[in-house]
Amino acid sequence: MSISRGSGRHLVRRFTQLYVGLLLYGASAALMVRAGLGLDPWDVFHQGIAERTGLSIGTVAIIVGAAVLLLWWPMRERPGLGTVSNVFLVGLSMDATLWLLPQVEALAHRVPLLLGGVVLNGAATGLYISARFGPGPRDGLMTGLHKITGRSIRLVRTGIEIVVLVTGILLGGSAGVGTVVYALAIGPLAQFFLRLFALPDSTEPGDASRVVARGGKQARAVPRR
Repeated sequence: MSISRGSGRHLVRRFTQLYVGLLLYGASAALMVRAGLGLDPWDVFHQGIAERTGLSIGTVAIIVGAAVLLLWWPMRERPGLGTVSNVFLVGLSMDATLWLLPQVEALAHRVPLLLGGVVLNGAATGLYISARFGPGPRDGLMTGLHKITGRSIRLVRTGIEIVVLVTGILLGGSAGVGTVVYALAIGPLAQFFLRLFALPDSTEPGDASRVVARGGKQARAVPRR
């Protein structure tokens, strides 16, 4: 039986995908932290600030997300429920998962943690973006700068991530092979899971991953929280 837009079942599924996706996103980031083989650019930045301030990486992610969201105002970007939920839930989930996971030393354990984190990140991206409750705060920064500067989404995203990555490294954040693995794998993974978790009334699975959707590199690329 089909589920019409706005129906109770449809909304339940959207809310479930949104919040399960955001919680899993934070958990996936924590797996990469525990692997210790390099993080995605924004988490390198978050970790660098955490190293300097003594705050948890999840707390820093929340503060940075809120600060980025404030930048939406002059750019006239409109946050949604998913945007605000993203700011808080990803960081809280990240800290909770790190509290539950013990430190690992053996490379034989760290590599599966890294790979599992990247795959889980792709699945989480597909879940919460397909729910269509609004882009993540960092996505809005990207699309806002795209509108203001007239530069391509690819160029704006690349510029932002280079800045946060370099700044994070200078602050003491961890970049490494995991950063490269994430950069190469997250696009195909996100597209696969966006199709897998697309809602029944979606006109095209790719629509959920267009520019406004956790921060795509291009119209059909990866969302970013």
